[in-house]
Amino acid sequence: MHLYGNHDYRNMKMDRDGTPGNGVSIASRLRAAGVISLALLTAMPAQLFAQQAAAPQAGDPVFQGLPTAPVPTPTEPLNLRTSQRDFSKPYAPLLGNPLNVYKPTKIGNASFMNSVRLNDLVKDGKIYLSLSDAIALALENNYDIAIARYDLDIADTDILRAKSGSLLLGAPSGLVTGTLGGSSSTLTTGGGPGGTSVGSGGAGSGTNGLSLTTNGAGPLPPNFDPVLGGALQFDHQSAPSPNFFTGGTSQTNTYNFNYNQGFAPGTTVQFTFDNTYATTTNAIANYSPQYNSSFQLKVTQPLLQGAGIWVNKRFIYQAINDRRITDSSFRQQLLYTVNQIENIYWSLVSSYEDLQAKERALEQSTKVAADDRKQLEIGTMAPLDVVTADSSVAADKQALVASQSNLNYQQLIIKQAIARNLNDPALVAASVIPTDRISLEELPEEKQPVEELVQTAFKQRPELEQAVLTLKNDQISIRGAKNALLPTVNLYGYIGGSGLAGTANPKCDPAIFGTCPVSTGGYGTALENTFNNTSPDKGLGFNIQIPIRNRAAQSEQARSLMEYRQAQLRLEQLYTQIRMQIINAQFALTNDRAAVLAAEASQKFNAQSLDAEQKKLHLGASTTALVLQQSRNLATAENSLTSARAAYAQARASLYQLLATTLQHYGISLGDVATGTVGAAPVIPGIEKAKDTKPPTVPNQEQQKQQEQSVPAAPTVPPTTSTSPSTTTPPQQ
Repeated sequence: MHLYGNHDYRNMKMDRDGTPGNGVSIASRLRAAGVISLALLTAMPAQLFAQQAAAPQAGDPVFQGLPTAPVPTPTEPLNLRTSQRDFSKPYAPLLGNPLNVYKPTKIGNASFMNSVRLNDLVKDGKIYLSLSDAIALALENNYDIAIARYDLDIADTDILRAKSGSLLLGAPSGLVTGTLGGSSSTLTTGGGPGGTSVGSGGAGSGTNGLSLTTNGAGPLPPNFDPVLGGALQFDHQSAPSPNFFTGGTSQTNTYNFNYNQGFAPGTTVQFTFDNTYATTTNAIANYSPQYNSSFQLKVTQPLLQGAGIWVNKRFIYQAINDRRITDSSFRQQLLYTVNQIENIYWSLVSSYEDLQAKERALEQSTKVAADDRKQLEIGTMAPLDVVTADSSVAADKQALVASQSNLNYQQLIIKQAIARNLNDPALVAASVIPTDRISLEELPEEKQPVEELVQTAFKQRPELEQAVLTLKNDQISIRGAKNALLPTVNLYGYIGGSGLAGTANPKCDPAIFGTCPVSTGGYGTALENTFNNTSPDKGLGFNIQIPIRNRAAQSEQARSLMEYRQAQLRLEQLYTQIRMQIINAQFALTNDRAAVLAAEASQKFNAQSLDAEQKKLHLGASTTALVLQQSRNLATAENSLTSARAAYAQARASLYQLLATTLQHYGISLGDVATGTVGAAPVIPGIEKAKDTKPPTVPNQEQQKQQEQSVPAAPTVPPTTSTSPSTTTPPQQ
């Protein structure tokens, strides 16, 4: 009989009498199975328990095959706390009031109030916001980070659960991305070596195309938390008497207690203590009342499946790894959210500068229209030129209104990202004035060799840390599934005793029975006889279960190993992805810097061209259409410059996020953010103060209507008026 192996039962032939083709009877094989089982019990290597108790070894051939790659640096500090409470430990200590273990844990209500920092920034109905303040406010108020903080304590509860021997519920990880605004993510899509998304295989599929179904495979550990039980029953029965030996009235009280506990080697201890008090009106009973007492202490130890400290504490090891994964995921959430806040902030700056550019364009076109109208009054300007100038004023006013609406929206976007409560009317009405601008100071990362940046990312990226920890959990699952392949062989031994005492039955008639029993005492006598070895009960035995085909265990073990190989490939793919992301990010930063420099040169050229064209117009050497065309060119150049600066700023932030060095560069303490209290505001490199922080003019609806009505009526152009080349309609923006 093969306990496990590569034996092919399909090729086994049977004789006509039902015996295998080799002529050996089934009975003989069953006897052989018994001999093999005894041999397993008596000749089991002593190294089995040591092997089970040992942690997974790196030299195990099952776990070899990964290419050499840098090991990511663990998230520090480990075991982040949102408060002083450690949920991986019981709420009530072992010593003290024992009733505390039955009291529910109380979790304080979540705060929906804004931090004091935000209130301090509101002055005269305006919020003058720097990027540093925006990030600090987000670390204190952002809902995504607030939700992620609970994950730390939730992961701790799984450690506590694993210490009791229970199955894991799972520790949360992954990004919370509910904040509006920004479009950056830690793992970008498109290009590079590829990568799959969520599988479509139903319950057996996981993220990134991985199957995650054998987590926790293997025999279940015993219950490490002791359980004390009891059963009290009071029975009073009256039954008719069909004969002399039965019937009558009886009262039976039972007082039974039991204690069960498991231990790390797989050992289980069961202690039972049963007591009975019985009275009867039936004369055949010896005693009434009668006292029975008995106990049994039974110890069971698995010898194959479920044997060893490691296999029974593997859920604890896995829960600790899950807690580290949650710490790493929290760091990843901070990197994502900080980058998102930066994207939102630079979008606000872009909208703010765009509004300023639109105001300058409207001011310029209004001045040109006013000058043309004066020249029309003195007869030196054609009416159609005035119509062209007025049309340009109307177009600029429309562009200004659109820009104002966009700025309003961007202000709301950043408010919901840095505030927790937007119900305050003063906060909603306050305009946000960004006070920081990106500088073109070249960062060291722009000149650093790309291979050094890649190695930094390999050490810092939380995704790699999580993938490595997940591989360790997969190794635990493989070893658990491997242990489940073994037969179940449990050694058990027990010792017990019983005692009997009581008062002689007063219903006993010597004339009928010849002699009646003598009273032997009360419950104390029965209890004494139970434990004084008067009536001992001792034994030793084995429980053996040998699966003949063992297909379920083989399937689970093979599947766990396949899933581990998948995870190995995914980890190596992740290294390749990160390498491509860093290369792409450095290229993008270099290109965006060049785009800013080109946009600045274009803006200066168009500003000088407009000034020259205006001077020509005053000298009569140019036309209104050419001036307006140069004005449009300048507006387009300013828009390009604004967009280029925002793209460069976001590329900087994205590079820091891809390197996972944002927290170090900005001086953000991971432990402080976990508690929700940010001391010093982050220090952002490569930032300079804005030269113009004048609050933008954001008219309400009534003011917008007045602006639309303020456009002067265009003069009537006689049909006979000839048009000149200067009447060419300027291109619309």
